[in-house]
Amino acid sequence: MNDSQSDRIVITGLGVVSPLGCSPDQLIDGLRSFRSGIGEFTRVPTGVLSVDHGAEVRDFTGKIEDYGPLDKPLQRTIRKSSKLMCREIEMGVAAAQLAIHDAELTPESRDPDRTGVLFGCDYIMTLPEEFAAGIQNCRDENGEFCFRDWATKGLHQVNPLWLLKYLPNMPASHVAIFNDLRGPNNSITLREASPAAVLWEACSTLRRGHADVMVVGSTGSRIQPFRSLHAAMQEKLATLPRPASEDDMASSCRPFDVRRSGSVLGEGAGALIVETLANARKRGVPILAEIVGGGSSAVPPTERSGMLRGAMVNAMRMATLQRGPQSIGHVNAHGLATPECDLAEAEAIQVCFGDARPQVPVTTAKGHFGNLGAGGGMVEIIASTLCLGGELFPIRNCDQPDPACEINLVTGPGTPAGDSFVSVNVTPQGQATAIQIAACDA
Repeated sequence: MNDSQSDRIVITGLGVVSPLGCSPDQLIDGLRSFRSGIGEFTRVPTGVLSVDHGAEVRDFTGKIEDYGPLDKPLQRTIRKSSKLMCREIEMGVAAAQLAIHDAELTPESRDPDRTGVLFGCDYIMTLPEEFAAGIQNCRDENGEFCFRDWATKGLHQVNPLWLLKYLPNMPASHVAIFNDLRGPNNSITLREASPAAVLWEACSTLRRGHADVMVVGSTGSRIQPFRSLHAAMQEKLATLPRPASEDDMASSCRPFDVRRSGSVLGEGAGALIVETLANARKRGVPILAEIVGGGSSAVPPTERSGMLRGAMVNAMRMATLQRGPQSIGHVNAHGLATPECDLAEAEAIQVCFGDARPQVPVTTAKGHFGNLGAGGGMVEIIASTLCLGGELFPIRNCDQPDPACEINLVTGPGTPAGDSFVSVNVTPQGQATAIQIAACDA
């Protein structure tokens, strides 16, 4: 590791919006106490899709109180701009504002020209009600939609600014505008692989000397009429008999368990403040952890094991050269809870770390809240960061570990998290990213 303070990148603030709560303390308490964030849909009609359950962020309403402590002018600005933000963008902005507050990144302590924003996102789908009035206006005498009338009768019923509510570059844009951050600004839409990608890109930006501080976040919601429908049609979801009990819904996501049957839809966002060690020392703020490695790979989805292995190997390259892979404290796995993905991920971990005993402990948060899309990896990274030097949270619903997954799964309390971890995420299209974070000895 390079000891130059300008090359060492540290984390100084956290912000989270998750189904287990909207603060780091609520998140880690929920994970360690085996609390589930999965329940019956309230934001998507039930009895329509193949699933009626998911992990909604019930504590997030979009009200200004959800954005943390703000001065009055900023409150007014965010309230006004909320009309041009869908739920995913709102959650992302809220997580960023919470992280900015947590890091004490005040206007007085930052140079706006040297402070940038990087955000990861899913593709965002429009709410159907955006077009409802226009479609209604184009129905013929039989009640059928007549497309030839759309230009003259339907289009003018659509809000001319509707698209701004759904553009995936808007979380980064809003955060920069709200806080007058004029440094590098970028957005990466890599679905579930976005979080590690934006973090490693932020590290590159800081090491190039283009900024001193970066606000880095990721947001996603798979609980939305069109988005949920899309997932139900294309992905393997954990279905339940109807009507399903609360216990059945809470236990539906079973990462690495022999009874796993599919993933669960969720939503959430997370954000980190990352900066050079020199700048953090200059600001005199507490350092939470250090980003020490990152990696990515892309192969055909049928070769998922190789893809995950490549991302992890790249992320751990420095530690492997110095102390070997056994120096990693734990792995925060993607843990999608589908038969194919979990098996491929277990194979990749085994190749990287060797036999299951004594092997690096492996955990995942998805048993608590399913797949949060682009927001999931960032929430998981925050959870593992909070565990460094302490106790690791176990995998919820992994009651009967699959013997085919020959890895050291954490299924109960008492496992040390160690002083470093690797977090890995993968997309259905064949992209994988990983990030290595360690306790900072500076």
